[in-house]
Amino acid sequence: MYQKILAAVNEHLNSEIAARYALRLAAACQAKLYFSFVAERGLSRSDIESAERAMKRLFLEARESGIAAESNTETGEFVQRLEATVRQERIDLVFASTRREDAQKRFYAGSQAQKLSLHLPCSVALVRVVHAGKLHPSRILAPLKARIDHIQERVFFTAKIAEAFHSEVWLFHAPAPLKKFFHGEVHLTAPEWEKKLPNDVSEFMKGLEDCQIKVTGGLAAAAVGRGIVIEAASRRHDLIIMGASRRSLLSSWFKGNPVEELLRAAPCNLIILKPVYEDT
Repeated sequence: MYQKILAAVNEHLNSEIAARYALRLAAACQAKLYFSFVAERGLSRSDIESAERAMKRLFLEARESGIAAESNTETGEFVQRLEATVRQERIDLVFASTRREDAQKRFYAGSQAQKLSLHLPCSVALVRVVHAGKLHPSRILAPLKARIDHIQERVFFTAKIAEAFHSEVWLFHAPAPLKKFFHGEVHLTAPEWEKKLPNDVSEFMKGLEDCQIKVTGGLAAAAVGRGIVIEAASRRHDLIIMGASRRSLLSSWFKGNPVEELLRAAPCNLIILKPVYEDT
């Protein structure tokens, strides 16, 4: 599915960490990897040199791992230049780190993360780095809604990240109707999930199992954003992977929604995937 992956690199450490997720995914997918640094107006010489050193480290690591890689440095407006590269090279997936201001204000209020999600014609993985030293997740938390857009791509992305790090995946669903029947938290076996969960969630679970990924499931009678934060913290998950379609980015999903809460309060690293591949 992903043949060409691009990692946007800048002078900040978070972007290098996000690029390392891209590197590991590229290895799992046998994809070509592109590193791109856009030097915007006003950037200091020391910041430019810091970004260029990060690009060099990443490029050498990719080549040592047997990954076909290219690196490119250019000047201009970040989103415009990145979009041009994506279209010219026919990139399938872009990794970019969120910036501190994305977590401090309403996520969907003119941030670069917003612009990338809306303007790039490919899939986008936004990485919020909470723990710089925890790049190798052994436990991945995948929160799911009852209806899941682009199931096949989301399953593929999650499975390949899990494969790249030899991780287990914990699926987490917090449907409102269950509040009437369950008090506290209920964890189910795979057969129990198949009987009680929405069809899309069951399909997601089966897709991971078909990829030979170890899967565990849980239900919680809690507000979705808060429930995810509590689940991630209490069970010490290392990485959260959430999906957000373009339609949901433009609607109530990002208006006081779980993603905003996670950007502010996530106890571990977070990847927000905006998928574009339609299910077949």
